[in-house]
Amino acid sequence: MTQVLRDSHGHKIGEIQESCGKKIIRDEHGHKLGEFDGRVTRDEHGHLVGSGDLLTSLLK
Repeated sequence: MTQVLRDSHGHKIGEIQESCGKKIIRDEHGHKLGEFDGRVTRDEHGHLVGSGDLLTSLLK
């Protein structure tokens, strides 16, 4: 399942893809920004961002 994220003008700013209990956020160009494993969110380098689903906080 893919959820497209849009700004207030309707422009695509990213998307969240969900598969096998894991969510991955990508920017508008398709670059991976981070992932949520059902417990914690990590950035594109694998560094811990925090507990819970904080994926949208990774959008610039």
